[in-house]
Amino acid sequence: MREPNHVHPAAPGAPARWLTVAPDRTVLGIIHNVTSATRLLDLLAVFEGDRRVQTVFTCTGSSPFADGIAEFVTARELPFLPWEEASKLEFDLAVSTSRGGELQSISAPLIGTPHGAGYNKKLSSREPGAGSREPGAGSREPGAFGLTAEWLVYDGELIPSAVVLSHEEQLARLRAGCPEALPAAHVVGDPCMDRLRASLPFRAEYRASLGVRPDQKLLLLSTTWGRASLLGAAGDLVRRALAELPHDSFRVLAAVHPNAWYGHGGWQLRSWLRPHVDAGLLLPPPADDTWQAALCAADAFIGDHGSVSLYAAGLGLPGLLGAFDEQTVAADSPMALLGAALPRVSPSVTLPAQLERAERRQAADPRLAEIAAQITSRPGEALSRLRRLCYRTLGLAEPATPLLPRPVDVPLDLPRPRHSPVAAPQFVEAEATTPSAPGPDPGPTHVLIRRYPALLQADTAHHPHLADAHLAVTDGEPEARWARAADVVTARHRTTGAARSASPLAELLSRHPGCALAAAPEPSGACLLRTRNGTTYRASWEPGVAWATPSLTASAVYACLLRHGDGWTGEAEVRLTPEGAPGRLRVRCVGAGSGDVANTAG
Repeated sequence: MREPNHVHPAAPGAPARWLTVAPDRTVLGIIHNVTSATRLLDLLAVFEGDRRVQTVFTCTGSSPFADGIAEFVTARELPFLPWEEASKLEFDLAVSTSRGGELQSISAPLIGTPHGAGYNKKLSSREPGAGSREPGAGSREPGAFGLTAEWLVYDGELIPSAVVLSHEEQLARLRAGCPEALPAAHVVGDPCMDRLRASLPFRAEYRASLGVRPDQKLLLLSTTWGRASLLGAAGDLVRRALAELPHDSFRVLAAVHPNAWYGHGGWQLRSWLRPHVDAGLLLPPPADDTWQAALCAADAFIGDHGSVSLYAAGLGLPGLLGAFDEQTVAADSPMALLGAALPRVSPSVTLPAQLERAERRQAADPRLAEIAAQITSRPGEALSRLRRLCYRTLGLAEPATPLLPRPVDVPLDLPRPRHSPVAAPQFVEAEATTPSAPGPDPGPTHVLIRRYPALLQADTAHHPHLADAHLAVTDGEPEARWARAADVVTARHRTTGAARSASPLAELLSRHPGCALAAAPEPSGACLLRTRNGTTYRASWEPGVAWATPSLTASAVYACLLRHGDGWTGEAEVRLTPEGAPGRLRVRCVGAGSGDVANTAG
């Protein structure tokens, strides 16, 4: 931190000897909150590589979502000026991605841009402490935030020198909300949409970085902020997605709006969502561009009236609306059209069925094609047009190097969440079938396994995806209701030495009275299993099956024994998803018992 009253070396008017590079112009980037800051940095890419331009930053201090700004500035090493200092200096250009704060106090030509997908929200009153705008403007029917005199005019004077638009359709709404701003309007396109489209060829890289296998689908849950958002009005959808979608077929990522994240605090969001993160939810922090990589990697989305939903639809992703605040969406905006086109999530139909229907019906929906076309009317040109505007304002010649949309960076590894030493209980649907083949040997049994986190099932009696599921737990499960009801239990540690016998398995069975099959891994990688009637098996996988855990082995064997009866010996081709490559499992009976495992299933 700088000492009070100490001038920043990069501030206009500071002694020239303090700087190593002598820039010709100084640009002020105006931060409102973390949301606006992330978009601001995207836009300031127009100056990359040009040592004639020094950029410094300030914050209006007008947003209630101030948490996270200091960390954002520090992490990115932004040269920062307090608002009181910045408002007393003169700059060659200022860029703001929000209309909040006392922007009229800045001495510089101001370029105002949106911080989302165009102008889609209504806002009829300014935030506390932000000052007043056009007299009486708050009493009128509000138009889109950023396109009305309330946000663009101060004491009869237009605040921004340039109003950046992403599509021509916004000109009509600007004409209705602030006709005096029309001469300052510039349609440049949407740089975020350009970047997303430039990133689509790298979908495989993004999916790999997020831990999504080729045979899996990625569902993006997008939530803006406020009581009417997905998280505020339909937060149970996070649980439903993880509870109803097969754990091995889907990954689920939640893109949380920075205002929701920093308004409650990252610790609080993680605390609220801890059971979901334990069940596999990907929860990236909102201050980077992981959400953009996730959009390119996703197969479907469930969203609300936030900009991410509009970008997702613009990329052609099938989607549902978990929430939608029609009261805050500007009439005739692309977001309003999206609200009319997308189906709402039904509480009575499973999410897999709803997502499948959305994928089937939305691909050829002309309304969605029209909405996608309204996100930008200058596809691929936003940064180059914005650079032209900025350099014209600065009075500098543009760099000769073309400026093209840059693909989103591949996300770094997401922070590994805390996890319990005991694997969470799962409901497992294991479908075993024997293919018809001529001759005495019908071939391997085919087993398709679908796993669901047991802890997230609200009412298993009313979930059809669990109708034929068995319960699998790990020894040491702390909740007695799961330990007592388990059909399959797996030891946490490998059997070694003299313990490599059926006796540890008998102990497991005795401690879990409802259990029909107990399993323990061996040092060789094989698995020893025992049914309650005493039959013992050894199961081993062919090399190269990376996903074959002892618990999964036990569930696959359990399904085969229910299909063929106790004492079965044979092979099984096991899949976690219908599209995935199978793993070959060989099962040998190494100790006879009596009875039928099907009769002992809990």
